[in-house]
Amino acid sequence: MAALAWLLIPLMAAIGAGLWGSWANRTRRARSDGPELDGYARFREAMERSTPALDGHATRVP
Repeated sequence: MAALAWLLIPLMAAIGAGLWGSWANRTRRARSDGPELDGYARFREAMERSTPALDGHATRVP
């Protein structure tokens, strides 16, 4: 009987983890990745642009 009681601990932990996971993921379905992807695209475009250095030469690392 004591062995069955010890088996309840991981079972309850698994049930608790499943409930917490479904609760933590509840807002991800409603929110899209649009703003994050737009920000990343702007960042990439800014990094791809060559910027003039102080002496007038463009610096760009291949």
